[in-house]
Formats: sequence, C-alpha cells, structure tokens
Amino acid sequence: MGRVRGLLLAGVLAAVPALTGCIAEAGPAPTGTLATNPIATGTAQAPPTSAPLETTQSSNKAPVYWIGRSGSDVFLYREFRDVPDQENPVTRALRSMMSDKPFDPDFFTPWQNPDKLATSISGKDVITVDVSEDAFNSNLDADMAARAIQQLVYTATAAAASSGLIDSGQQIRVRILVDGHTDYMAFDHIQLGALMTRSTGLVAPVWIIDPQENVEVPGGSVKITGRSTTAGGKLRWQILRSGADGSTEPFLTGETTASPEQGQAGVFTLALTMPAGDYELRVAQAGTGGGPDQFEDTRAFKVR
Repeated sequence: MGRVRGLLLAGVLAAVPALTGCIAEAGPAPTGTLATNPIATGTAQAPPTSAPLETTQSSNKAPVYWIGRSGSDVFLYREFRDVPDQENPVTRALRSMMSDKPFDPDFFTPWQNPDKLATSISGKDVITVDVSEDAFNSNLDADMAARAIQQLVYTATAAAASSGLIDSGQQIRVRILVDGHTDYMAFDHIQLGALMTRSTGLVAPVWIIDPQENVEVPGGSVKITGRSTTAGGKLRWQILRSGADGSTEPFLTGETTASPEQGQAGVFTLALTMPAGDYELRVAQAGTGGGPDQFEDTRAFKVR
C-alpha cells in the first residue's frame, strides 16, 4: 500500500469501531499438521486494555509503528528497521516513520518527510519531538488524524524504551512541538502541545513479528514469532506455498496459544521445518461458538 497521500486518506475511518489492545514479547512452540482442509472458524476474544512499552533490546534496529488494516478494522503494527546511526534512537525511528515505506504492503503512513526533526528526553519520562510543519501535509479525517498522532507517540516511546534511554517500567509522556511552538492543530484536527501517552486499544490484536515481509530465511528450521493482545488466547495459523505458475495451496496449518508475559500480553512462536519455496503465513485469533476467526495478519516470506 505504501505511503498514502492527500485526499486518498480522507474519510477512510468513518465507520471504524472502538478498538482495544496492547503489546508483548516472545513465546511457546505450537503444534502443526500438513494442510488438508481450510482453517476452522470461531469468535475472537476481547483483548485487554493496557499499552505497555517495549523492553530494552540488544539489536540496533529501530522500532517503527505503521497504520494497517485487518478486515474492516484499523490498527497500529510495528516493524524493526535498519536506520542510519548518526542520530539518536528516537529521532531516527521517527524519521523512518515519516520518510520510509513499510515492508508490508498492508501498512501505510500518512506522515510526510519533514524538513526538520529533532527529539530530546527530559527527566526520566518526557520525550519532546520538534518537527516542521511540512510533516503534516496530508488530508485526514479526525479519526485517522488521531491514529497518526498515536503512531508517532508509539514509535517515539518504543524507540526510547528499546534503546534503554528511558525506564520502560513507568508511563512515558510525549510532547509534540511544530517549528518550536505549541498549540499547532495537527492535520487540522488534533491540537498539540500537551503531554500525551499511549492510548490503549490501538495496537493490532494479532501481528506477526518475524519473519518480516519478503525476507529470505535459511532452509530447515524456520522460527516464526508474533504477538496477541489476548494472553492465553487460541490462535489459528496457516502457511500457503506458491507454485511456479503463481498459484498458492495450503502447506501447513495448526493452532497455538498466546503465552502470557509479566507486564505484557500474549506471545507465540512457531518452530517449523520447511523446504525452499515462497510462502505466505496467516495468523488469526480463533473464535468460539461458531463465529469466524478475526484480526488476521499475513506475511509473505521466502525459504532458500
């Protein structure tokens, strides 16, 4: 989908319902079988209502949040990006969010590449972001504008927490300045200047962390990791394999349970033996009572 500009974004979220959710870290192994039938249907479980921070990681990749769709719903999804290291971790993550295209074509960003961008951290819990006005050159409705601001808040706090610049055990606040001034009306809908925190209910109920979109992984044992906002909730997954003619067919299916982690939500890991080929992974919250599975996330990858 890439970056969406101008009028294409206006009115996208006119009918999006209220959402709930949070984020988490790594998890348990699943069971799987060769696919013979389509994945069963069910009803999704309600996710919790907190938005914990990322934990400190050894990787120097920048955590960047994007906006993406799951069916008729709209959520925030995260990718890890290789970014230049000449800037501080928060600035370079936000610069990627405003200027790069997501790996996953299902994700997008309404932000524009700004002429000026700077960040600072005061005390232990306040991040200040100062960005030039040209970053807001998209025509959004009020609902999408609110999500875009939260996209920035999530990315800034994720970058600060994962790099160890702030204590992820406390609530982190973000102040957004525009050309050094407060009270700017972002996207003509959201007044800036006051301290903001992560709003609950915006992170996708299910998303795949690794592999990232269109990466190549070595053959043999392939590790897949992801998150669910429902700790202990059942997930159904399917892997499709692409043929030489471009067609796809079921290759593996299975179920797994999102493992709870202290202060986080649910996490899952698949450890699968896979031959070389082109694949698509699909993961969704399993339903109960005859309703459909929900909040499916997909990921294309290659085994070589």
